[in-house]
Amino acid sequence: MPNSNAKLHSNHRGGRDASRRELVSRSLQSARHCLENQDFGTAYAHYLLVLNLAPELKTTVKETFQFTLFKWAEELDSLARIQDLFNCYEQALELYPNDEVICNSMGEHLFRMGFRDEAAGYFHKAVKLNPNFADAKENFYRVANWLVERWHFIMLNDSKRNLTYLKAIENAVHSGSKSVLDIGTGTGILSMFAKKAGASFVYACELSKTMYELACDVVAANNMEREIKLLHLKSLDIEIPKDIPERVSLVVTETVDAGLFGEGIVESLIHAWEHLLLQPK
Repeated sequence: MPNSNAKLHSNHRGGRDASRRELVSRSLQSARHCLENQDFGTAYAHYLLVLNLAPELKTTVKETFQFTLFKWAEELDSLARIQDLFNCYEQALELYPNDEVICNSMGEHLFRMGFRDEAAGYFHKAVKLNPNFADAKENFYRVANWLVERWHFIMLNDSKRNLTYLKAIENAVHSGSKSVLDIGTGTGILSMFAKKAGASFVYACELSKTMYELACDVVAANNMEREIKLLHLKSLDIEIPKDIPERVSLVVTETVDAGLFGEGIVESLIHAWEHLLLQPK
């Protein structure tokens, strides 16, 4: 009897596998037929079914799936079906999470729609996945020019200014300020100054997603990713102990430029003084 049950179960499973293979085969045929007729939306739906039923075919159908996705996305874009377009890319990235071509294409759509910060994130991911991907590198540099103000590069190359910050931070840390919060960290330069000066705990917040990711790369390149906690947050939204464990003894910022009041730095510093900085006894 047990042998009979096992055989029945095996036959049932075999029948299911045969049905799945048949469905996959028919869906592939239908997808190809739809592509021939330029029915990209239906072809995309068939490929989704195929890839969910037979993930082992991901490599085989990858290029055709990409082509179908991009063509369908173009149609959705022309019809102003923006949410459907994004849904398609989300589905595609669930199936191919480390595909630099899909990431780059998603970034291009976001950039054209004005979502530059989000686009930069996808271009950045594409470049990290494939550093030799020329299109993604060009796109990332292009969007970076929109997002990173020119004065930021001038400040980074102002050695006198940077040295003044370094000495001031060293003096503060050596005087007993062992926990530091860097508001609007940018590339993370002041946070690294603080850590090199001997601060025990260094936290840095950055609102721009592009600059936050850039800071993560710069900090990691300097082997400080375990020593500096980077937060993709506005300083006004930092909570204790959710984001940082306790009040810090020193707040630093280099958001002092022609956009002083536009960046809300006054409100940020008041908030930091009242909620994030240790109060003098």
